Amino acid sequence: MKTEQASPLRGRRVLVAVSGSIAAVKTPLLVSALIKAGAEVRCLVTTSGAALVSPVALASLSRHRCYLEADQWNPAASRPLHIELAEWAELTIVAPLSASSLARWSQGSADGLLASVLLATEAPVIAAPAMNTAMWRHPAVQSNWLQIQSFPGVVPLLPASGLLACDRVGDGRMADPLLIELAAASVFSRGLGTLDVPLDWSGMSVLISAGPTQESIDPVRFLSNRSSGRMGVLLAQAARFRGATVHLVHGPLGIPDAWLEGLQCTAVESAAELGTALQLAQPRSDVLVMAAAVADLRRDVAPPGKLTKLELQQALTSGWTEVPDLLSNLIRQRHPGLLVLGFSALTGSDAHLLELAESKRLAKGCDLLMVNPVDRDGQGFGDQPNGGWLLGDGWRRELPVTAKLSLAHQLLDALLKARDQAAASMES
Repeated sequence: MKTEQASPLRGRRVLVAVSGSIAAVKTPLLVSALIKAGAEVRCLVTTSGAALVSPVALASLSRHRCYLEADQWNPAASRPLHIELAEWAELTIVAPLSASSLARWSQGSADGLLASVLLATEAPVIAAPAMNTAMWRHPAVQSNWLQIQSFPGVVPLLPASGLLACDRVGDGRMADPLLIELAAASVFSRGLGTLDVPLDWSGMSVLISAGPTQESIDPVRFLSNRSSGRMGVLLAQAARFRGATVHLVHGPLGIPDAWLEGLQCTAVESAAELGTALQLAQPRSDVLVMAAAVADLRRDVAPPGKLTKLELQQALTSGWTEVPDLLSNLIRQRHPGLLVLGFSALTGSDAHLLELAESKRLAKGCDLLMVNPVDRDGQGFGDQPNGGWLLGDGWRRELPVTAKLSLAHQLLDALLKARDQAAASMES
C-alpha cells in the first residue's frame, strides 16, 4: 500500500515574479507545478516580462489576479502593494531573473514593483537568472550575481547550458521549472525560520553515488535491484541548494531528468564502472556519500549473444563472482579529512537491523551509516518516504519516516555536525 505524502509546498504562500527574459514563456509551467503541489501562488510581472508572457495566463493558472508594475501605487489601497506582497509571501521565486532586474536588486534600487518587493521581503528568495550567454558572462552581471548571494535568504540557481532562444549554445538557460519547484520544496523541507536558509555548504565539494548498478547476464538481460536513485539525487540537489559543488556518479535513474541540472554527473552501469568513477573523483572531494545500490554479483564472462531459456537457467547457477565492497575500498584509499556517509538497506526486526548495521559500520570504517528498512509498508523505494537510523561512533539516532527531501537535509545537517566535531577534536 502506497503512503500518501503531503508536499512540503502544500499551503505555503509563494510569490512568483517574472522579469524580462524570453525564458518567461516557461514560467507558466512553474506556476502550474506549484499549484499542483498545493501551494498558494501569486504572480508579479514586470513591464518587459508582460511583453513575453500573458498576465492573463498566469492569473488563470494561479487562480488569482496577476500584479503588474502599474499596480504598485493605487490611491484606493490602504498600504503599498510591494509591502503587502513582501509580507504575504513565505517564499519569492524570481524566474526568470533578467540582467536588468538583477542589477537593480544587487544595487538596492527600489525602481519598480519587483525591485521594491525584493528589498522589502524578509522571506527566502530563489533566483533563477536567464539571459544570452555573453550577457551572463559579462563582468558586471557576474559581479551583481555574486553580490545577491551575500544577501540573507537567497537561494541561487545557476542558469543551465544549452541552445538558447537567440540560437547561441552556452550558459544562460533558466533552470527547468521542475528543478525550481524542487528548490522551493527544499526551502520548506529544512524546517528553518524566516530568511534562515544559509548556504552552509559553500566551498565544499561533495561526491555522491546514486541509483542501481546493472550486471550483464547477456546482451539483453541484467542483474539489478529496485533502487530509483531518488534518495541520492535529492541529497545531491539539497547539498547544491545549500552551496556545495556536487559530483553525482549514478546508475540508471527513475527520476525527472530536470533534477540532474546543476550537478556534475557521471553515468555508469556496472559496479566496476561505478568504482572507477568514484576513485577518480574522491581525491578532489571533502565528503563522500555512498547512496548507490550496488549489485552483489557479476558474471565472470558475459556471453556475446542472447541466451536461450535453457542456457539462461544454466547461466544463473554458475559463473558468478561477488562484487567487491566498493565503499570499503574507497575508505581504505581515502585522504585525510574526507568525511564518509554510507547507506545500508536492510530487512528484519529493529534489533536485528541495528546489530547488523553496527557491524557493517565498523567493518567498512565509514564515519556515518544510514540504515533504512526496505521491508516496511509505505517506505523505501521510489517516491515513497524514508526513515531508519543514523549510526556514528558510539551513538545512534532514529530518523522518523519522512519525505526523502526532508531526510536529505537531516543527513546534511548530521554531516556538518560530524565535520565540526572532527575539526574540534583535531584542535584539542
